[in-house]
Amino acid sequence: MNRREFLKQVARWSAGGMVAAPVFTIAPGLLADDTVKSKIVVGSDPDVDGLITSVVSAMGGMAGFVNKGDHVVIKPNIGWDRRPEQAANTHPMVVKALVEHVLEAGAKKVSIFDRTCNEERRCYYNSGIKPVVDKIDDRRVSCNYIDDRKFIPVNIKKGKNLNQWPIYREVLEADCYINVPVAKHHSLAKLTLGLKNVMGVIGDSRGKIHFNLAQNLADLNTVVRPTLTVVDATRILLRNGPQGGDLNDVKTLNTVVASTDPVAADAYAATLFGLSPDAVPSTVAAYKMGLGEMDLAKCIIKKI
Repeated sequence: MNRREFLKQVARWSAGGMVAAPVFTIAPGLLADDTVKSKIVVGSDPDVDGLITSVVSAMGGMAGFVNKGDHVVIKPNIGWDRRPEQAANTHPMVVKALVEHVLEAGAKKVSIFDRTCNEERRCYYNSGIKPVVDKIDDRRVSCNYIDDRKFIPVNIKKGKNLNQWPIYREVLEADCYINVPVAKHHSLAKLTLGLKNVMGVIGDSRGKIHFNLAQNLADLNTVVRPTLTVVDATRILLRNGPQGGDLNDVKTLNTVVASTDPVAADAYAATLFGLSPDAVPSTVAAYKMGLGEMDLAKCIIKKI
């Protein structure tokens, strides 16, 4: 099915027009574009607003990703009940700056959300993300809690280990999906970056995903393909991730990494920890599935 028919069926199901929830099969190319050239923009600046503006500009401007009237999903990491300086969640000012650029590009609707690990209200508020988004005070923007009724079972046609998993409807419906993970240590995955941020938009028991984690993440990313990945490395968590909590585990870099290639973004972000691009198993698994470029020598890297 094409994207238009897919969305029609989603709408009919959401309105109660179907007796039972359908299982959707994502056709190849519907949510992915394997032809995008791997370009990475790396920016460093303690002024977060200026940093995001410079990085977005170097990527060609937000209008290159967002059309007027688009529904845009901005997906940060809001998973933990931690303060911004503890580096367990995406920096709220990174999210705010991206929302402002998306609105300027003419988005009709901007949705920010995450399926949290700790209690959702504490995560949304203590991360600083909901307060800063609410201050934008624009009816087009929402930072709402996950609604479990909106997870839709999706067939993962290209999956090697997963063949079906429920995925959040707004992600599937969005015209533009901007993935905004924080760069941090993870006790099982080694690092949690862009590819792993998909965990915040899937339903069911996420504990099951941790068995054969790298391949499962790669499988999920064959379906959930971001239009743009912006890795928040303004401060990174070096140890005791993903939850962290000790400020001694945090290193300030004032850096952001952006790419239309989620594999390339993760590959470069690994180097910020002194690791090689192939050090993170999920990056390798996604590369082997043709989801992006892991060899940084084959990428266009622009530093600003």
